[in-house]
Amino acid sequence: MRVTTALNRLLQLEGVNVREVEIGDDVVVVTVALRRRKLACPECGHTSRARYDTRPVVSSWRHLRLGAHRLVIRAWLRRLRCPDHGVRVEGVPFARPGSRFTFDFEALVAWSATKMDKTALCSLVSIDWDTVGRICERVVADELDPARLDGLFNVGVDEVSWKKHHNYLTLAVNHDSGKVVWGAEGKNAKTLDGFFDELGDARSGQIEAVSMDMGLAFRKSAGEHAPQATICFDPFHVVAVATAALNTVRRDIWQQLRALPDPDFAAKFKGARWALLKNPTDLTDRQAVTLKAIKANGGAMWRAYQRKEELRAIFAGNDLTDDEVAQLLDRWCSRVQRSRLGPFVKAGRTIRAHRDGILAAIRLGLSNGRVEGLNRRVRLIVRRAFGFYSAKAALALVMLSCGPIKLTLPWQNRT
Repeated sequence: MRVTTALNRLLQLEGVNVREVEIGDDVVVVTVALRRRKLACPECGHTSRARYDTRPVVSSWRHLRLGAHRLVIRAWLRRLRCPDHGVRVEGVPFARPGSRFTFDFEALVAWSATKMDKTALCSLVSIDWDTVGRICERVVADELDPARLDGLFNVGVDEVSWKKHHNYLTLAVNHDSGKVVWGAEGKNAKTLDGFFDELGDARSGQIEAVSMDMGLAFRKSAGEHAPQATICFDPFHVVAVATAALNTVRRDIWQQLRALPDPDFAAKFKGARWALLKNPTDLTDRQAVTLKAIKANGGAMWRAYQRKEELRAIFAGNDLTDDEVAQLLDRWCSRVQRSRLGPFVKAGRTIRAHRDGILAAIRLGLSNGRVEGLNRRVRLIVRRAFGFYSAKAALALVMLSCGPIKLTLPWQNRT
């Protein structure tokens, strides 16, 4: 009787009455009855007093543990005929439709998924990883702020890899709030079209600027749906073009060294990759020595490194005016055209073709740095979780961690 009374008080806010308690070696099974008389459709909330029939098997849900014991809630549910959805099992006030877990259990799993890795989480709650992904999807669908797309003026768009073999998510970020407000699987123009379709014409017309990389897909979609918005190519991706050119030069020289009789030259040069690609202030002592040796040897490799650092310095200077940045950028493009370095000649043409968007990003102070920071956080989340098999589950975890959702533990919601 004491256990029944205590559990009845514990579950009183859930809209149920405890009818029976069975205590096993490692599980506590609580049979409850709904207090309400009306039946509610779990899809649309339609209520009715007329029931279609009673479900022939008992329904059960996992709840938070009672110490070392799993707590399972059971109930005999009725079915109703909804005018919109047909015959449905009635909804319950303590769990989401289609879920076999209570709100409190799913809140604990969703919060833990943003803090813990796969092995630790599955061990803590005793469920498999696919189930964790489905729980994250349900929590996001239920808790995501419906007003997150209102008041969007400055938007950052970028893709992030969530799985090997070119599996990408496209994310849209509100520059003002720093939150991911939208996401979808894919990275082409059609994917971003879905973002603008969800925004609608009125809200799309309010967007003032969109920052993105220099790919054609996002630019095409933004130009069609928000033609009034200024397209900004952020400095991060501009420097990334020069970095990619530098890496191409490095690979070409490495292939030439591999053809030499002594394989040590190629092996040593291959290890110089990070010494060339990292910022000078981030080099380790060993990488700094390698870079010094490359400088002493001179040649195409050192000239390519200088061109990359010159471009990075243009955007690193906070004391430069817009006109000074424009002059330095034009001077850099002219210099690389005469550099006799094929990858940098191509990079200079690319940057010159996107000059207006690059300078617009400088003028408006928009940068995808915040978006890139979120991308790094997303990669850490996916790596900590050891990867998802579903893009929807991966996106749900991203929204839980970086979106406009405030996750709380179940006991923090108690009044």
